[in-house]
Amino acid sequence: MIKRLIFFISLLAFSAGTIAQNKFRASFNNDWTFHLGNVEGAEQSSFDNAGWRELSLPHDWSIEGAFDQHNAAGTGGGALPGGIGWYRKYFIVPASSKNKITSIDFDGVYLNSEVWINGHYLGLRPYGFSSFRYDITPYLNYGSKNVIAVKVDNSQQPNSRWYSGSGIYRNVWLVTTDKIFVDHWGTYITTPKVSRLSSTVNLEVKVINATKESQNITISTSIFDMSGKMVAGKSANSFVKDGLNDTFQFTIKNPTLWTIENPHLYKAVTQITRSGKVVDEYTTPFGIRSFEFDVNKGLMLNGKPVKINGVCDHHDLGCLGAAINTRALERQLEILKGMGCNGIRTSHNPPAPELLDLCDKMGFIVMDEAFDMWKKQKNRYDYHLHWDQWHKKDLQDMILRDRNHPSVFIWSIGNEIPEQGDTSGISIARELAGLVHELDTTRPVTAACDRPGKQNNIIKSGALDLIGYNYHQQMYAGFQQLFPGQKIISTESVSALETRGHYDLLPSDSIRRWPERWDKPFNKGNADLTVSAYDNVSAPWGSTHEETWKVIKKYDFISGQFIWTGFDYIGEPTPYPWPARSSYFGVIDLAGFPKDVYYMYQSEWTNKNVLHIFPHWNWKQGDVVDVWAYYNNADEVELYLNGKSLGKRSKKGDDLHVYWRINYEPGIVKAISRKNGKTVLTKEIKTAGAPARIVLVADRKSIKADGKDLSFITAKVVDANGVMVPDADHLIHFAVKGNGMVIGTDNGLQTSMESFKASEHKAYNGMCLAVIQSKTKAGTVSLTATADGLQPATLLVAVK
Repeated sequence: MIKRLIFFISLLAFSAGTIAQNKFRASFNNDWTFHLGNVEGAEQSSFDNAGWRELSLPHDWSIEGAFDQHNAAGTGGGALPGGIGWYRKYFIVPASSKNKITSIDFDGVYLNSEVWINGHYLGLRPYGFSSFRYDITPYLNYGSKNVIAVKVDNSQQPNSRWYSGSGIYRNVWLVTTDKIFVDHWGTYITTPKVSRLSSTVNLEVKVINATKESQNITISTSIFDMSGKMVAGKSANSFVKDGLNDTFQFTIKNPTLWTIENPHLYKAVTQITRSGKVVDEYTTPFGIRSFEFDVNKGLMLNGKPVKINGVCDHHDLGCLGAAINTRALERQLEILKGMGCNGIRTSHNPPAPELLDLCDKMGFIVMDEAFDMWKKQKNRYDYHLHWDQWHKKDLQDMILRDRNHPSVFIWSIGNEIPEQGDTSGISIARELAGLVHELDTTRPVTAACDRPGKQNNIIKSGALDLIGYNYHQQMYAGFQQLFPGQKIISTESVSALETRGHYDLLPSDSIRRWPERWDKPFNKGNADLTVSAYDNVSAPWGSTHEETWKVIKKYDFISGQFIWTGFDYIGEPTPYPWPARSSYFGVIDLAGFPKDVYYMYQSEWTNKNVLHIFPHWNWKQGDVVDVWAYYNNADEVELYLNGKSLGKRSKKGDDLHVYWRINYEPGIVKAISRKNGKTVLTKEIKTAGAPARIVLVADRKSIKADGKDLSFITAKVVDANGVMVPDADHLIHFAVKGNGMVIGTDNGLQTSMESFKASEHKAYNGMCLAVIQSKTKAGTVSLTATADGLQPATLLVAVK
């Protein structure tokens, strides 16, 4: 193993030297060992970790555990275990790096991480969402073995109101630079003047000199567009002692502006040259765009009004847990983009860097959020314990890390902060907003206020550039009278509840609030802990999807909304107690399967033709069923049952759907949408027969042989005619051959106690999911799904 590591590090040094001169940033994710539980002396170099589990990062040990109502995180935290875990890794740094600076970057460790290198203590980082760096140069053994040890302590719970995960759950990097280098997060790009004819780009560069001697250097920056064409460049000679900040200004002729439809990215490549030799290179991706929040028009992007049609999302990736995976994140964003979503709120913490990279590339407007609490606690062991010592550092690091992302439009300094009702909220809000504006003057600061009004001390502080309302959609219309001259964003909205594919047959136009009040026990609901997928149930503090969208849509001055939530997430299973263990709030379930209301948004937020009818058509004789239709780009929808017309319906006023109340009889329900008498779309729902076979559908049939790429494969239970059986719950076994493995399974059911890491899972309402991860060799993955009484299915995925 040591020989392999020497070769690996040497190869990286050579590759980096040819591509990026004397700097390289190498993945540090492979060849770790792990032990769950506290171990005395595991930080010492001499400690023997033989017998520990071998794994690669990112890693979340909680997702591997069993659901149990007695786990200290509670159902709010997903009823999964926490604890203490240790990670260790041996590695070699070549002797040629002896006169360089070597650092280790952690994108995030949950929670209370402590790090040692060769027995030397590097430090503690309590906040599980912060990215941080340690300089390990003074403690390295060059050309021989080094060991890094990381202790992760997530034992004191509850410390979060949702599922947190546990471990080194984001990426780790080894960074080697010359002793003169661009600092960590050492560039800052702004675009003070933007037009399609000519735009100004300002670049600030922070350079560190660790040579202990003053040096003459040249700093050069070239700007490239997405095609690789250089569009601007400048150089400056400088005299650097300990460090310096330098500023460059560029003019870009006929720039391609960053928009949500065309998120064009540029990159600034900064090189430091000393004595004719390039000693460092630093690349900063960025976008050119102008925006402002207008009192009457809401968000103006490049001079045009844009309504933020956004969602809030927690950081878990369903059955993969909190361990970051770029493809899993990308899939989530693709599904949201298909709905017409254009905004993401990072609820309620700094996100993984990969999320912002993807939002830059895919065209999302991001509200980047720092904290879920300040000095006052929400849970016994939460961040309030570390507030005094760490809040300044954690907030500054988030701004420095994220401020070059064109997708980031808003900074949020907190969510539903208890200090809204305390005068201390005034001084803290002003402090936090001041810290943000010291580092970034281009974006507004907001806070997500669930007690909106003049009595709110965070709003009263005057620190917010953009007033954030959580819920209270009934107050939106009067905002301009209450806060004249101020600007508003719905930082969190809706909190509707649904279980995918389940329908209660009471009148669907009867709206229910479950529970009656947030602090009262819930003794009603459905015995199986489901919630109807008609959009007619919400939490008491929120609304149905239609109730809020009607208001947001109506008023131009409302910049937009971030719906709670885009995806179901692990934990916080409102309205139910155990054995519910994950949320009902998502427009999309935990497995990534859209609920019906997804198509309401698609009909409102996109220009594509939409016609979606529901529910399924397997009922009992005598049942009276409401059939809903979401549609757009049409004047009317006509519904047919077994060829007989049941009439035409058209949306009136601010209606967002139409429906028919009909007596069930088996057969075919068909809907036709028409515009000016011409058919736009036709959709059918058929009564399913007995379950007969499994059908497998992959989101991608070709993935990369990098050991990280994923294919998400849906298993459907269908009848002999290929109609999905809407109540099928067969236990489906997944077997893999070839260059891949099953790393997660799920069905989206909030009460399932099955392990996310098992290679088998019950279908729920006809569907379940298997996630295949590639190995590192090219070839083919063969996935076979079997279940008692069903014809099996096999699907091939190419690994390239």
